Amino acid sequence: MKQTIKKALTLLSVYYAYMLEYRSELILWVLSGSLPIILMGVWIQAAQGGKFSFTPIEFARYFFAVFLVRQITVVWVIYDFEKEVVEGKLSPRLLQPLDPGFHHFFTHVAERFARMPFVFILVGLFFLLYPQAFWLPSLANLLLFILAAILAFTLRFLIQYTFAMFAFWTERATAIENVWFLFLLFLSGMIAPLDVFPEAVRNVVMFTPFPYLINFPASILVGLPVDLTRGFLSIVGWLLVFLGANRLLWRAGLKRYSGMGA
Repeated sequence: MKQTIKKALTLLSVYYAYMLEYRSELILWVLSGSLPIILMGVWIQAAQGGKFSFTPIEFARYFFAVFLVRQITVVWVIYDFEKEVVEGKLSPRLLQPLDPGFHHFFTHVAERFARMPFVFILVGLFFLLYPQAFWLPSLANLLLFILAAILAFTLRFLIQYTFAMFAFWTERATAIENVWFLFLLFLSGMIAPLDVFPEAVRNVVMFTPFPYLINFPASILVGLPVDLTRGFLSIVGWLLVFLGANRLLWRAGLKRYSGMGA
C-alpha cells in the first residue's frame, strides 16, 4: 500500500509540474469549457417568456454547476493514447512495471489541480456580474457533489479510455469519441436540465451513463431533487461495466500491437 501511494504521489507531482509549464494554455482550456455559461443566457431568456419548472435564477445556478462539473470531468485520453499506438510510443511504457493508463489518469488529475485557480477566478467573476444567482450550498450537498464529481470524472475517463483501446484496430479511434460526445452533449444535461425533457425520454435516459456524468452532480450542488442511491449505484455499476470492457480490449489489443512508427 505504501509503495502504491508513493507511486501515485510521484506521478501526481511530476505531471503537476509538467502542467504548470502550460499556464497560458490552461486559461484557454478553462475558457473552452464555457459553453454552459453561454447556454445559461439562452435558458434564462427562455424562462422569462415561457413556462418551465425552473425560474431564471434556478437556470443560472444549474448551468453554473454544469460549468463546474465540466471543468472537473473534461477528458482527452483517447487523443493521447491513439497517438501513442499509431506512432509506436506505447512501446517504452509497456516495459515499465505500471499500466500506461495510470500515466494518463494522473496527467488528468494533475491538470485539475493546475486549472482550479483559474476556475475560481471565473467563479468570482461570474457572481460579481450576476450577484442575484449567488448561493451557498449546504455542507452535505457540497460533500456529495465533490464525491459525485470525482466519480463522474473517473467514469468519463474510463469510458474514453475504453474507446481508446480501439486504436489497436483502427487509426481513428477518436471518431468513436466524436459520435459518443454528440449523445453526451444532448443526454447528459449539458444542453438542458433533464427535468425539462419529456418524462418518457427522461426515464429511458436514466438507464444510460449520460445523466450521471453531468446532470447528477450538478443537480446535487444546486439542491435539485435527485435519487442519490440510484445515482451513486448507477455510476459504480457503469464503472464496473467499462472497467471489464477496458481490460478485455486491452488484452486483445496488445496481441495486435506491433509498435509501428517506433
